[in-house]
Order: sequence, then structure tokens, then C-alpha cells
Amino acid sequence: MNTTIIGSGVAAWTLARELRKAAPDHEIRLITADSGDFYSKPMLSNALASGKTPGTLVMTPAAKLAEQQNVELISQTTVTAIDRSAKVVKSAAAEYPYDQLVLALGADTIKLPIEGSGAGDVLSVNDLTDYDTFRRELEDKKHVAVLGAGLIGCEFANDLLKAGIKATVYDLADRALARLLPEQASEFLQKKLAEQGVQWKLGRSVKRIEKIDGAYKLEDSKGEQETAELVLSAVGLVPRTKLAQDSGISSDRGVLVDEFGRTNDASIYALGDCAQYHGKYVLPYIMPVMQAARAIAQTLTGKETPIKFPAMPVTIKTPDCPAVVNPPLPHHEGTWEVMADDNGVKALFKAADGALLGMALLGEASKERQALSGQLPGVA
Repeated sequence: MNTTIIGSGVAAWTLARELRKAAPDHEIRLITADSGDFYSKPMLSNALASGKTPGTLVMTPAAKLAEQQNVELISQTTVTAIDRSAKVVKSAAAEYPYDQLVLALGADTIKLPIEGSGAGDVLSVNDLTDYDTFRRELEDKKHVAVLGAGLIGCEFANDLLKAGIKATVYDLADRALARLLPEQASEFLQKKLAEQGVQWKLGRSVKRIEKIDGAYKLEDSKGEQETAELVLSAVGLVPRTKLAQDSGISSDRGVLVDEFGRTNDASIYALGDCAQYHGKYVLPYIMPVMQAARAIAQTLTGKETPIKFPAMPVTIKTPDCPAVVNPPLPHHEGTWEVMADDNGVKALFKAADGALLGMALLGEASKERQALSGQLPGVA
């Protein structure tokens, strides 16, 4: 039995490890468009201040990991098509047969429609190569404009501050982390980071970026202008679904999978940032990857195991304002109960019967993570 995995991020390598544990003799092939070196993608948004280079972010080189896990590694190879009837994946160089195929394709950064001579110079950081470019471009820079006040944008802004670089953060929403936090929690985070030097430009979008004398002049939707030495976009990710769609695999926001991680093709699975679990949830975090990989590995080796997600609070890497969030799901009904003071914010989203459905803990309140997590419901 051959399981071929496309991808080499945390999802792909975690699945390979779980497969090897479940079936020591299982044939595993991993195909990746890059080197396949193993690193933690979430570390990219807080690596600057600690002086991390792309090399030091690599936890295990791909060749060593492939040897350890007895995986056939096909690196620097882009899969261009899936022939479902022949059960082969195609690249420019070769075709590879599979019995079971797992898509661990990841996600791409969203590109904003910005005009001007400097628009093409906007950077995004989505992998080690991007981080290397960003780090080199940052040399001798003192001011970076960050597009996006979501989780990644806030983490990068705080990391830039810790590295001695000023950050100006733009977002169309009128507050930071608007999708994850209630209003008072957003205000607390903004205040704490502003005290350290973050400049917030919220409730607006950047319309034009002009490159002038090696710097960038940004014009926003309110008509205001700001000059920065570098522009970083951190407005979010979109799951990579084109390969799946082109081969007739059902996709919506992500590649649609059932409770076992299967697509509409019984021999093809998906997990990680590209997957849309239970037909509902795109979960671009590490903990869901671990849960899904364990279950899918069991299913692939003959023991059907449904994917179950417990409560999975997310730690936001903003050391100047420690934060833990577990937002309520879209179908949850309830209200936020917020307790706030100068030291922190404890926000609990409760149902009418008092059941805890979500939480946002900032500052000192973040220490209550463990005590409250056990009261939260699972995702599915």
C-alpha cells in the first residue's frame, strides 16, 4: 500500500510520522515543491527579534527526516495534475502512482488590489524563502508598514518592535483582531502595543503605494499619507485548492473533507491549511493539524478513525500583550461577559444557560488559560 503526500509543511511531516508509527512497513512518498526541510511556520512571525535566520529555523533537514521516517522524498518537484482514474500524480519530470493520496498543500497569502509604482514591492512571509527575503530587505530599515491587524499582522508588528523597528499597522476593520476578540479586548491589545510604539491606522485600507527615493509613500482610503521603508502584507491566507479543483475534487473555501479527512474521492484525503473539515471549518492552526493527522493516519492504515477536535485555544505571540483566544464558532449563540482592568482582560462568551463557548484572555488574565480551557466545547 502506497500513501503519497503532497506538501512538506507541518501537516505533511506530522502525517508521515503518524503513519510510520501506525504501520512500520507502510510505503510513504512525500512530494514537495521546495526542499522539504522541517520547520514550524508559526515561528516566522516572531523570529526577527530573537535573531533567527532561515537556517536556524529549520528543525530537521528533509533528507535526515526522510531517513528517520523511511519516507521516499521527492523534493523540488511541483505536482501539476492528479489523474484520478489512473491513480497517478504528474509533474514536469515524472509521474508517481499512488494507492492513497493526501493533499497537504497549505495556503497562499492574499494579494491586495493596490495601485502605484511600489505596489509590486509589497512583501509577504509565508515560508522560509519569504522570510529570508524579508530579513534581508529589513537591513538598515527603521520603519515598516504592516497591512493587516489580524493575528499575523499583530505578531509581526510586536516582533518588529522587539527588533527595534517602528511598525505602522493598517486594517479596514476599526480595531485589531476584530474577528477574534470582543471590542474591549481589542482596545486593550491596541493600547499595550501602542505604548511600545505601534502606530495604528484602522478603519481604512491602503489604496496606493508609490516608490520614492528608496522609500514607500502609502496613501490610504481616508486620504492620509505615510512614508515607510518597507511594506509587509499580513492580511490572511487562502487555502490552495486549484490542484484539487482541476482534478474534480470538491472544494469550497478549502478542499472539502468528511469526518475521516476524505474528499469526494475515497482514495484522496486532505489536511492542514488547505482542508475544510466536516464541510465547515478552515482551521489554519497547529493543534488541528495534530488532531487530524493522528486520525487520518489510523484511517489510512485500516482503522477508520473520525477526526475530533477538542477545544483548541490559540496563543497570540505578542509578548507585550500576552493573549489567548478561543473564539465562539459561527453557529454559537450567546454574549460576551467582559472583565477588564489595567492589567488584563478576561472575556468569556457564554450561552444563555451559562455554558462557556469561547474566551479571550489578555495580559494577566492569559494565565487562566488552563483553568478555563477544559470548560470549552470541541469544534466537532
